[in-house]
Amino acid sequence: MFDSQDPAVTVEQNFDSVLVPEDHVSRSRSDNYYLNQTHLLRAHTSAHQRDTIMEGNDAFLLAGDVYRRDEIDRSHYPIFHQMEGVRLFSINEMNKLTNSSVFSSADRTPSRQELHSQASADMIGSDLKQVLEGLVFELFGTVECRWVETYFPFTHPSWELEILFEGEWLEVLGCGVMEQEILENADADDKLGWAFGLGLERLAMVLYNIQDIRLFWSEDQRFISQFDETKSPKEQQFLPFSKYPPCLKDITFWVPEEGLDLNTFSELVRGLAGDLVEEVTLIDEFVHPKTDRTSNCYRIVYRSMDRVFTNEEVNVIQEDLRAKVVEEFGVELR
Repeated sequence: MFDSQDPAVTVEQNFDSVLVPEDHVSRSRSDNYYLNQTHLLRAHTSAHQRDTIMEGNDAFLLAGDVYRRDEIDRSHYPIFHQMEGVRLFSINEMNKLTNSSVFSSADRTPSRQELHSQASADMIGSDLKQVLEGLVFELFGTVECRWVETYFPFTHPSWELEILFEGEWLEVLGCGVMEQEILENADADDKLGWAFGLGLERLAMVLYNIQDIRLFWSEDQRFISQFDETKSPKEQQFLPFSKYPPCLKDITFWVPEEGLDLNTFSELVRGLAGDLVEEVTLIDEFVHPKTDRTSNCYRIVYRSMDRVFTNEEVNVIQEDLRAKVVEEFGVELR
């Protein structure tokens, strides 16, 4: 287990080392916390994957805090914790397990990479799914689960694992067969492997029935005292304490020509109100038929987790927000 890496990484580590294309939306400044032109706070623990492999590790877990500019609601927060696992197989291991050639010169197909034989791709995928189904059983007990094919730049084939939880299919992790180019760049081109990643807060919310991700950063003893690390989740389901009433405020403005996305606006709101904001939602968008100008109306839900939040207090923050959005983005309020 590796969990002490510096969360400030290079753009090359965070994106290039795991083959994220230069034009991929995940690189945008509206999604990340850039420190300067070359460094940012890591958006995933995969930023350390290549370096950990280059140190000679064939099987490992990476865990740590990751940072993403995101919308505001009960399941999103600008910082959360992620864990990923990597397992590599040497050519000798693969030969014994498949009794066939490990590598291939055929074209890429939906079920394998161009450098992988079908037998080796099938074996790695089967081993990955077996390990992760065992993890799900350990966490959730006997539950119905399914594999959904998806796309990630750093694995192929790729899957998401979903479980049937309280009548709904819930995604719990993403995974796949590691792109061989990543291993080649990590001086491990004679190996093949798989990788997975999952969000720890999201799992804890399901396991303990916690309804608001902000609670993980709360120092309220009514929350903290409910949990004992020596007990299983089934023995200590979260019991909500007093739910204080929300205070709703709307703000409407003409969007500047260069645009203003939800993540960037949410970041401004969070910077002013912190964890007093429960949700930010775009509730109306209007395009003027004569000027083609776009007007957005956002609804902001203010709610304190530990006391009644008065309308007067919210009005002060809301007025600050109205002034700040004009100052920062040059919008015209309506």
